[in-house]
This record gives sequence, C-alpha cells and structure tokens, in this order.
Amino acid sequence: MDRSSDDESEVSESEIEVYSEKPYEQLKKGLHKVKVKDGIFRCPFCSGKKKQHYKYKELLAHASGVAKGSASRNAKQKANHLALAKYMNNELAGDAEVPLRITASSSKQPQEDASDIYVWPWMGIVINPLRSNDDKNLLLGSAYWLKKLARFEPLEVKTLWIEQDSLVAVIAKFNKRMSGFKSVTELEKEYEIKRCGKKDWSDKTGGWRSKNYGWCARADDYNSQGSIAEYLSSEGKLRSFSEISKEEAQNTNLVVEELANKIAMTNEDLNKVQYKYNEKAISLHKVLLEKEELDRAYKEETKRMQELSRRNVNRILEEKDRLSNELESKMTKLKNWSKELDKKEALTELERQKLDEEKKKNDALNCSLQLATVEQKNTDDRVLRLVEEHKRQKEETLNKILQLEKDLNNKQKLQMEIQELTGKLQVMKHGEDEDDEDVKKRMKDMIEELEEKRSELQDMEEMNSALMIKERESNDEIQEARGELITGLRDMLNDRTIIQVKRMGELNEKPFMKACKQKFSGEEAEVQYAMLCSKWQENLKDSAWYPYKRVGNEDNMKLVVDEEDEQLKNLREEWGEEVMNAVKTALEELNEYNASGRYSVPELWNSKRGGKATLKEVIEYMTQHIKTLTVKRKRT
Repeated sequence: MDRSSDDESEVSESEIEVYSEKPYEQLKKGLHKVKVKDGIFRCPFCSGKKKQHYKYKELLAHASGVAKGSASRNAKQKANHLALAKYMNNELAGDAEVPLRITASSSKQPQEDASDIYVWPWMGIVINPLRSNDDKNLLLGSAYWLKKLARFEPLEVKTLWIEQDSLVAVIAKFNKRMSGFKSVTELEKEYEIKRCGKKDWSDKTGGWRSKNYGWCARADDYNSQGSIAEYLSSEGKLRSFSEISKEEAQNTNLVVEELANKIAMTNEDLNKVQYKYNEKAISLHKVLLEKEELDRAYKEETKRMQELSRRNVNRILEEKDRLSNELESKMTKLKNWSKELDKKEALTELERQKLDEEKKKNDALNCSLQLATVEQKNTDDRVLRLVEEHKRQKEETLNKILQLEKDLNNKQKLQMEIQELTGKLQVMKHGEDEDDEDVKKRMKDMIEELEEKRSELQDMEEMNSALMIKERESNDEIQEARGELITGLRDMLNDRTIIQVKRMGELNEKPFMKACKQKFSGEEAEVQYAMLCSKWQENLKDSAWYPYKRVGNEDNMKLVVDEEDEQLKNLREEWGEEVMNAVKTALEELNEYNASGRYSVPELWNSKRGGKATLKEVIEYMTQHIKTLTVKRKRT
C-alpha cells in the first residue's frame, strides 16, 4: 500500500477524533475524489489496494470498519477513514441504494379485496363424508392424509370427526411464507376445478356424500361454530393478505440489509488478506531471487569441485595404471620362477595327509563364516594384501633359488678343487723325497688348503640344507596363500566369472541329468538322476575301487584312468559316453589332487582355458576387478 509523506508523523489513539476534522474538510472541498460515477465509489486513502471501486454500502462499511479499529492500520489511517465515513453519511447520503422491495407479480398472486381475510399460518380444509365402504380409522389417521396431500407439501395434518354429519374434517397446516400460501391456493383451485370447492360444499347438491371437498381457511371458517372453528382459532389468527405480504417484504429487506453489511465486512477482510498476500508475494519473490542466486553459486561451486575431483581421479587412475604395469612386468618375470617352483612341489605322503587335514579344517571353518555380510572394500584390501604377500614370497623364493644355484656351483667347484688337491697330494706322497724339504713344505701347505676347502664345503652343505628348509617353508607359504585365496574369494567368485573355485574330484551332474531325461520323463527322470548321481559319488569315495593303470616307460611312468575297468565299461554301455567321461574326469582330478583321501578339494580354476589357475592369473583377475570397483565407486 502506498502512503504519503504525512503518514510519517505520529497520531495517538486519543487524537483520532480531532485529527479526522482535517481530512473531512479536504473531502468537503473536493480535494479527494470519492464518487466515481452513479453508484460507484472509491476510497481515496487506500489507492494502492487491488480493489478500487465500491458500492455505497461497501465503502461505508469499509470506512467504518477501519475507523473502529483495524489491527493493520495506524491511528492516522483510522482518522482518515473516520472522516470518510462521516462524509458519506452527511454529504453522500442521497446516493445510498434504495432498499429492495418484494412486489408480488400479478401473474402469481390472485386479486384480493380489502375484506379478504385468511387464517394465518395458512391452512387448508378438506371435508371427506363417510361412506358405507370407507374405513373410518384409516380416514382419521394423519399419515393417510399426509401421503394423499403430499403434492401440496403440508407441514402437518389434523383430522376431526364430525359426529352429527358423519364426516371427517382434515385441516392441513402450511408454512407461514408465501410458498405456503401458494400451496394452499393450489389445493383450493384443484378442488374448485373438480366442483368440490367451498361453495359446492355449502350447496350440497346431488350425491354430495360421494365427493371430497377442499378450500383455503378464511375468516368465515374462523368465526363459524363447531370443532373446525375451535381448532382454527387455537392454532392460527386472522390476517389480511396485504399485512402478511408487507411483513414478508420487511423481513426480506432486513435479511438483505444484513447480508449487504456482511458482504461489506467480508470485502474489508478480503482487502486485508489481499494486502497481506501482496506483502507475502513480494517477500516470497525476494526469497526466490536469493534462492536462485544461491542455486547458481552452488552449481558453480559444484562444477568446480567436480572438475577438481575429475582431475584427481584421472591422476590417481594414471598412477594406478603405471603401478599395475610395473606389477604386471614383475609378475611376468616371476612366472618362469613360479613354474620351476611348481615342479619342485613334491610333497611326501605324510605332508600330503597333513595338508589334506588342514584343508578339511579350512573347509569346516569356511562353512561357519558369513562372508556375505563383509563389505566389498574389506575383501579388496584383503586380496591386495595377499597379492603383496605373494609378491614378497615370490621375490624371497627367487632370491633363495638364486642363492641355492650359486651355492651349488660353489660347492661343485670346491669339490673339484678338493679332488684335484687330493690327487696332487697322493701323487706327491708316492713320489716324495724324504730329504726334499721343499716338497714336504708344499705337501703341508696342500694338506692345510685341503682341510680349509673341506671345512668350507661342510659350511656350504650346512647352508644349502638351511636354504632347502627355507625353500620348503616358502612352498608351504605359497600353498597357504592359495588356500587363503580360495577361502577369501569363495563367496566373490561364481560360475559366471573367469576365475572360479572348483571342487576338484566332484562329479559334473549335467550329463547325468541329460541322460536321465532321454530315458525317462517327468518326476521319474528327477528320481533316476538323483539316484544315479548319489551312487557314483559314493563310488568315487570308495578307496577299494581303483580303476587306474600305469603307462609309459620307467623314466616317464604315469598313472591314468583305465577305461577298460568293468564298472566304467558298464556305465558307458548303459548311460553313454558323456556320463562315463564325467566320471573319468572326476577320477583324474581325484588322482591328481587327493589320491589318498578320495574326496573333492577346492582349487582355483581358469574357466576360460579350462585348467588350474595360476597365482598370476588370479592376481591379474583380482587387479582388474578392483579397477572396475574403483571406477564404479568414483562414479557414484
């Protein structure tokens, strides 16, 4: 709302009446425009409001409402509106709206005489003579007549028994408004059309008892004798139609004026709400502008941080790729040494049994672990530690092997030197000259050198033994590392990954299912499949069954599955080549990985090339997997 500079001065509540004289004089002199045109006015002190035009009553209600005390207006504004209300009452009173009047249309109201007096509230009288076949109790029931006269909408019905004339008089009461008069006149007209009106009842010509009669209750009914007149006088009174119409019009005008005042007050409240709405809208607009500015700054900062983060990520990825390339290069170098170490992994039967027992314990322990709840990050860290540990062990093993080879060469060289010295010493002993001091001195020096070489050879053999023990320990650590990898990766690897944890010596059940479905159908195929797999799994565990044979010469003798074994031949003939090959593969794996125990053991497997996965392949796969996870985490 706009305000003049004069609004800055303060006016107390007690000075409102005095201060209102000044704006009142200004209004009288025409300095403020109030009347826009006939019937349209404006408030000169609220020019900033959305609503500018008022009717006389609306503007008067607005001015009076603000002057009496509006919480959102100061004392000076109240004084201005008090002057406006006084100006409208004194100077513009002639422009007030003419009160509404209700005029009865000639088409809807009957012509009335000055002497036409009605019983009010409006009442209608229906006379029903009792005939021989009529049910008196039914006719005396109000419910019957309410239903019969329902089209005229009476408020209530009173039935009277006229003994001397043997007839039922029904008095229907209607509402006091003009709608009630309309209903009772419609009742009267309907009976008059049937020639059963009041005049026809008075004449009683012909078979009058066979008809019902009805009319509107008037003064002659009210002033007559009998039970009908007594009821009319007790429930109503006589009034002229003009009096009733005038009273109805006055009541209507009062309602209209009251509604007009309520509308004016409502408009004032609406103006207040509109003013508050405008203030809130301006405030909200400012907040939205601030929010847009903050959003813009946030987006710029976010973009800057994302760019910085992207650069850091690229730098980290480049560094990681460089380290990965270095690791791959070193792993390539270690591969050849690993192959040689694999050839030296010849364990004794006792050591194999010990390893099998440890693997059984690890399998039992794996069953109790709940690796599914461990976070992926912990698994990645664990695999990385294993990779570093394996790298360290490989380097240590490589150094040990190099040292062993070096020591072996030195040992061989020492042995040759010792043999050479021993031969020379023997020759000199056979050809020695007792008086030759020079020869004796040389022999003494050679014996001392020989003893020194033998001592050095003994030290080297002891060192070699220690290195061999350490090599065995390194091999054990490598096997433990493979076992730890199997344990750690069991829940992370599955049938769809390149590197898998495969149970070596376990039957491949797919050929069994295929063969059973070819011979049987439905549930019978399932039953036969389960029985067949269970039977051959037990056969594989049976140490008494030994379907192997040795092939090759003495230098290259190896143990293979004997396909001519009776049970295998019968299996091929009954179930086919694929089923027999599945059992043969399981036997070969058992012979290679657990010949003594005859139960399946877990092993890292390369599904892509169908063979045992080397530690390098596992590490390469895990490194690639960690890269993928790192990229995904950075993206999220």
